[in-house]
Parts: sequence; C-alpha cells; structure tokens
Amino acid sequence: MKFFDFHHHHLENEFGIYNLKFNEDVPKGFFSAGIHPDAISTDIDTQFEWLKEISKLPNCVAIGECGLDGLIDVEDKLQEDVFKKQIFWANEVRKPIIIHCVKRFSRLGAFKKLSKVPLIVHGFNKRKTIGDELKKNNFYLSFGQSVLYNVNLQEFLRDFPLDKMFLETDSADFDIEELYAKVASLKKIDSDELTQKIKENLQVLQISI
Repeated sequence: MKFFDFHHHHLENEFGIYNLKFNEDVPKGFFSAGIHPDAISTDIDTQFEWLKEISKLPNCVAIGECGLDGLIDVEDKLQEDVFKKQIFWANEVRKPIIIHCVKRFSRLGAFKKLSKVPLIVHGFNKRKTIGDELKKNNFYLSFGQSVLYNVNLQEFLRDFPLDKMFLETDSADFDIEELYAKVASLKKIDSDELTQKIKENLQVLQISI
C-alpha cells in the first residue's frame, strides 16, 4: 500500500507533494510552489514572476508553503502583503494553499475571507483551542510526526473530522506508514479506510492520485 505524503522536503519521494523552493529544479511528481515567510527577499518581484510561471505547470498542485511567522526577522506587514498576494494568485490559478504559520494563528481568519480556494495548515501541532478555531473557519489541517508522541495532539486528532485531514512528513526523517497506522488506530479504522479518505480529500483539492 502507498501512503500519500501531503507536504514533504524529500526529493526522492514521488508519492506526495514536494515543497519546491525558489529557482529549484522542478521534480517529476507533484509539487507546491510558494514564497515562505523566511524566504522573502528584497527582490520580491522576481520571486513572484518565478511563482507565476512555475505554478502554471500541471504537476504544481498547490501554492505554498506560505504564510506568517512570528519568530523570524521579517516585518509583519511585509509578511502579510506577500501572503495576501499569494492568496490572490491562488484564487486566479484555482489551486489550494499550503500554509506555514508560527505564533500568528489569530490572524489567519482574516486571510481565509480573501481566499476562494481551500486552505491547509501544514504541520499542525498546536493546542486544541487553536485547532478548534481553525476547524470552525473551515481550514484543512495536515498532521505530521508530532502525532506519534504528543498525547494532547492525539486527543485533538481523535475528534477532528476525517474529511478535513491530511498527513505529512514535512522535513522529518521517518516512515509515513507509521503515522498512517497511528492515526488509523486513533480513529478506530483500518489503514485502507484512512488512505481512501485521504484520496477523497485530495480529489476535493483537484488532486488525483
């Protein structure tokens, strides 16, 4: 059985969505392209021209990762402007957005109102109150390695709707099959049912596997 990796940085993994960085060679499989908050440069116009061209490729299935980060030395206003610009572009090309968010979750609701495409917060591992707010605002959540050991996150995930969920490795080095097994156990379903549900969720995003 193959296990789809919703967001990853492992070029050798072709069954998932590779996170492509600025001016990196395009992979054979699915990828996402975006301007990460910590990659915002003084030459942002060049970065956007790259994004506009690369995101038109058929195997570019999402915009991102992009978003807001409260721990980096990039002005909040600039981060918000760049994020907003990518949301408008995603609306135009009709591709979902993979969001990176650190210590700025309270601001995401305002950006959700600007989006005409699905928004997926990747690597979610925060407290239940944050997750509940995101769920209320119709965000998808993608869960990673933290599920294997974070008991509070496991409790949250147990009640989180299957039709709003994805699973990922991000940049961590572990077998995603282990994550699928853990989530299937928490949900009291088998891995086949979980992989089928992930496949259906991807179809909602216009991604066919």
